[in-house]
Order: sequence, then structure tokens, then C-alpha cells
Amino acid sequence: MRLWSLHPEHLDPRGLVALWREGLLAQAVLTGETRGYRHHPQLARFRAQPTPVSLIAEYLRAVHIESVRRGYRFDAARIAQDATSGRIDVAQGQIEFEWNHFMKKLEARAPKWYALQLETAKPLAHPLFRVRPGGVAEWERV
Repeated sequence: MRLWSLHPEHLDPRGLVALWREGLLAQAVLTGETRGYRHHPQLARFRAQPTPVSLIAEYLRAVHIESVRRGYRFDAARIAQDATSGRIDVAQGQIEFEWNHFMKKLEARAPKWYALQLETAKPLAHPLFRVRPGGVAEWERV
């Protein structure tokens, strides 16, 4: 499971579809609808918040918005109805770590998309996240 801190606009088509599926899985875990992945480190930052289900729903809404922009048909009805205006802090070091990790994956699976992303001066964070100074998150597997 990889819940990118990066903005969904950076993801290639395959990556965006995977993020949607993994986000839905994360939502199922956080709502107690599945037994698997309950202790996955990617969920730590959501669980550390007072309203984890609302936050994963907001995360998924941003992914859905990007899917609509691209003409995909992700089913928004699958997103929990919980809403929040809250945001989660993410360290700049985490964004940089994820960007490097993402670019390595992208170079292998989608060279044309990779070339487009090379033009990115500074990757954007997912709208749920508020970028703060700092290093790689403790829950990240480095």
C-alpha cells in the first residue's frame, strides 16, 4: 500500500488507478471493514489524527477530482461521507523521499510520463497535506 503525499496530478495513469484502489483499501481498514493491512505503516499518519475516516475520505476526494479531470470513471459513491476541513502535516523531507522513490518507479514503467515529470521544478503535495520543515517520516520504510 502506498498513499502518496504527492499530488495525484503527478501520477501516471497506472499509478493513479493504483492510488484509488489503495486509498479505498485504506478507507476499508480505517472503517473496520477488512482484516488485512490493519497495521500497515502508511496508515499511521491517518490514525494519529482525531478523525482518520474523514481524512482518508478527503484524500480520496482529491484523487477522484484528478480522475475526473482525466476523464476516468472512478466511483465517488465509494468514498465515505465523512467530511472535514482538517489537514495533515507532512515533512518536506518526506515529499522529497517520495518524489525520488516515485521517479525511480516511473522511469521503469512509464518513460514518457517520467520525461514530463522531469520538468517539474518542485513536486506538489496532495491537497490533504500541509508541508512543514522536517525529514522522512518515522513510519516510512527507508
